[in-house]
Amino acid sequence: MARIKPPTPTVIIVGAGVGGVATAARLAKAGLDVTVVEKNDFTGGRCSLIREGGYVRYPPSVFFHLLLHVLHRFDQGPSLLLLPHLFHATFADLDTTMRDEGIDIVKCEPNYRLWFHDGVGFVMSTCLAVMKSEIARVEGSGGFERYYTLNIIQPPGYLSFLQEAHAHYHLSLDHVLSKNFCSIFSMLRPSFLRHVFALHPFESIWSRVGMYFKTERLRRAFTFASMYMGMSPFDAPGTYSLLQYTELVEGIWYPLGGFHRVVEGLVKIGERLGVTYRLNTPISRILLSEDGKRATGVVLPSGESLTADIVICNADLIYAYNNLLPVTPYAQSLTKREASCSSISFYWALDRKFEELSAHNIFLAEDYKESFDSIFKKHIIPDQPSFYVNVPSRIDKSAAPEGCDALVVLVPVGHLLDSASAVHKGTSSSEETQKPQDWPAMLSTARSTIISTIQSRLKISLAPHIVHETLNTPLSWKETFNLDRGAILGLSHSFFNVLCFRPKTKHSAIEGLYFVGASTHPGTGVPIVLAGAKVVSEQVLGHAKIRVPWANEDGEEVGKAGRESKIDRVEERNGSWIYYVVILFFALLVWSVNLRGEAGGWDWGKLGGGYVGDW
Repeated sequence: MARIKPPTPTVIIVGAGVGGVATAARLAKAGLDVTVVEKNDFTGGRCSLIREGGYVRYPPSVFFHLLLHVLHRFDQGPSLLLLPHLFHATFADLDTTMRDEGIDIVKCEPNYRLWFHDGVGFVMSTCLAVMKSEIARVEGSGGFERYYTLNIIQPPGYLSFLQEAHAHYHLSLDHVLSKNFCSIFSMLRPSFLRHVFALHPFESIWSRVGMYFKTERLRRAFTFASMYMGMSPFDAPGTYSLLQYTELVEGIWYPLGGFHRVVEGLVKIGERLGVTYRLNTPISRILLSEDGKRATGVVLPSGESLTADIVICNADLIYAYNNLLPVTPYAQSLTKREASCSSISFYWALDRKFEELSAHNIFLAEDYKESFDSIFKKHIIPDQPSFYVNVPSRIDKSAAPEGCDALVVLVPVGHLLDSASAVHKGTSSSEETQKPQDWPAMLSTARSTIISTIQSRLKISLAPHIVHETLNTPLSWKETFNLDRGAILGLSHSFFNVLCFRPKTKHSAIEGLYFVGASTHPGTGVPIVLAGAKVVSEQVLGHAKIRVPWANEDGEEVGKAGRESKIDRVEERNGSWIYYVVILFFALLVWSVNLRGEAGGWDWGKLGGGYVGDW
């Protein structure tokens, strides 16, 4: 008798952000029937493009490609391609390459030009010779590799900092980004637990950098990147020096044609594999079975239902829990968790070039700590903001007409007070009321501050040459992408908001419902979300008992060596049991302090990300 082939599982993915399109392509490669629904008429979410007058739609028309030569183009969100091997690995798992998909990435050199409040500049580069020269200007000849002399102990310098950042980088890749953390027990894996102290999760990146550099300038230069995680360097765990490592060793890259080229490539791969994309298709809720224990599809505002065996939500996670699903105490608790910052972003079309600006520029506030406290503790717009200026046309000529520049200015600001209103505390000079703020006045102040800061430090005047301006504010981030509190990077990455404490990739009480994106494990940032797409895809396939197509028969990733010979084997020492007991005791001690409520009781809801059932 012929063996009956089981029906192909159907999947609906809500949202066509980076996580959604990467997961769609992966599951389609595994043979699943995938449909992606997206509320906007473009793919990529925050990873989309803006041109003069609006967004770049997908698929781009021939007319659009002609417009590229006469209009300015901007990356709406990410403009730095970091951790490039995670991008290459994603395309390799799909049996292709970025180059084969027409995606050319180029290295930005130098990485950044930093400008301090007094006009002093500092260049960040992957070139050791450049870094040695730049550091010597600030800390003397010993700042690059300082040795201990006599009885005088000074910070050991740049190369020692890179060594620690190297450890943070590789340990995170091997034991965090590629693994799922479904419960507290996931953190007790010996392979992870033995490296906890080496990751310095209980120290801030500011304190770790202070161990290697003696001047305030270099401590600022090597900590501002914590903003990529939407966190203050005074609060971000020391682990995140991995960001400086990938920049200073692997470099900063940029896809020619804009960051959306990566998304466009994944969309095209998915479509070749059978993925259906439905743009302009918002949903009103995720459809559940009668008993509420299984996800069965989605419901559109029109009342139409789309059914599926599996639902994967790539919408903002906190929005989804509170608007697309029945509201629970856990859903409400998510709105009170620490969130990342928001931003005011200006997209300026200029009628001339300003060679004084490189592709990536950082302007640091004089009151460095106070500016971060304004954002993350007071949730306001700093009087003296640090800000980032991206000039895509410096490295990609298609970003602006000949002889012109395209500028993106990102000013980190506090997020909205809550998602139910447009309330923001405004500038520190304004009254902290519960009324909607005067955004035109706030934007005018931010604009003038940026222009005057650039003029005073670089002696250039941008204002007369701005021919078109597009804006994003906490309000527009919230409205366009349903971001809770307008937080552009989702939930914060404090220690008790990551690993098993971060919202799970699978709903603990609803079968067939998964999550991918910035606010679920492993975290925010395009390469991290790509890693998360792989994790959740393998989780879905595992539950469906379908072979992972990018792994060999033994379940190992394709490309890894199979059986090792004895001479090639690397033997690792696991250490004594006392070592693990000490680590476990310390970790649980710190964890228990965060579990205790104000009244001295225990908040059991935090144990498994909200549900005791996660255990």
